Amino acid sequence: MHVFLSVGEPSGDQHAAELMREFSRRVPDARFSGFGGPEMQAEGFDCLYQLTDLAVMGIGQVLPLLRKFYGLVQDAKEYLRLQKPDAVVLVDFPGFNWWIARAAKEIGIPVYYYCPPQLWAWAPWRIRKVHRFVDCILSVLPFEAEWYKKHGVDVEYVGHPFFDEVAEHPLDTTTLAKMSSDDLQTIGILPGSRKQEVLRNFPVMLDVMTALYEKHPNIQFQVACYKKWHFDQCSKLLNEYDAQLPINLHLNKTAEVIEAADFCLIVSGSVSLELLARKTPAIVMYRGTLTTYLLCKALLTVDYMSLPNLIANRAIMPEYPLVRQQSRHIDRMTAQLDEWISHPELVDETRKQLTVIAKAIVETGGVQRAAEVLVNRLSKTDSTNQSMKNRAA
Repeated sequence: MHVFLSVGEPSGDQHAAELMREFSRRVPDARFSGFGGPEMQAEGFDCLYQLTDLAVMGIGQVLPLLRKFYGLVQDAKEYLRLQKPDAVVLVDFPGFNWWIARAAKEIGIPVYYYCPPQLWAWAPWRIRKVHRFVDCILSVLPFEAEWYKKHGVDVEYVGHPFFDEVAEHPLDTTTLAKMSSDDLQTIGILPGSRKQEVLRNFPVMLDVMTALYEKHPNIQFQVACYKKWHFDQCSKLLNEYDAQLPINLHLNKTAEVIEAADFCLIVSGSVSLELLARKTPAIVMYRGTLTTYLLCKALLTVDYMSLPNLIANRAIMPEYPLVRQQSRHIDRMTAQLDEWISHPELVDETRKQLTVIAKAIVETGGVQRAAEVLVNRLSKTDSTNQSMKNRAA
């Protein structure tokens, strides 16, 4: 069985690697190829191009890469035509993956979308693309599955892979002990998984940390760096900032940072689900371009940008989308964190609210269910095709 995957986000790379592992347990001779990242390659993925290197957001960042994206779509068309894999599995990254879905359907290859685009949150008219190019949605959130079902889409609710990864991730107790302190409050800093997110958001976070440390010398900051590049870039920005802060950078220790923190300051992203699973309160920020901000204002159909708030339909995690007037937002975020430091009971109340939501939404087994759905559906398709060949013979 040959499965072509197209994955463009660092978090999607992690989810797809887990999916490949579970799929291979059920189909030991399965073959995987396509576009992805290093974690998928570590599972034996035949990577035609490391698409996670192009994980960007916003018109300004996408435009310079249009020629590259176009070339990759053409490469995918030719590869799919020659190899004819049994299925195409897409993970997030819809701006690019719609074109891969279109190419697959033109050839007659079934398309499955795992961790699908959040059409329920913005630009819902794109549901037409799902009807045209996707055979089945593997939904990761229960209300998302209901939304797709309501819109006439073949959807299977499987559960979010983040919850499996949290449950199965063994915490590094040595690192956890070093991060924690009885004398200091620990604030986790998560500057994002995309390169541009780090470049745009971490300097603002440094401003907040500096302002906060001036008020509270009994705090420490633990920074979670997703990849080596992020670690190096955060180190460079920190050196250029030239501030005396009680700050430690950690590579591949996001779970430990979240677990050790009393609360966090994070860049909006799917990592917010890990904070939900670990019941760690956070303030959510996102510094984007003016163009991106205006597009979001025009296209968004929901009131929040972080998944825990969307699930709860209220602002459990305070949100700060930044475009202009950064000093005003820095002051507001500093004031919010200052209040949490000064009044721990507010943090406890937020943690209680997260616990209630987590009990309702957090469940493990999502990756296994996704693999089972794919294997069962592809096996049925294979059996049907074989029967048709036999009748024809």
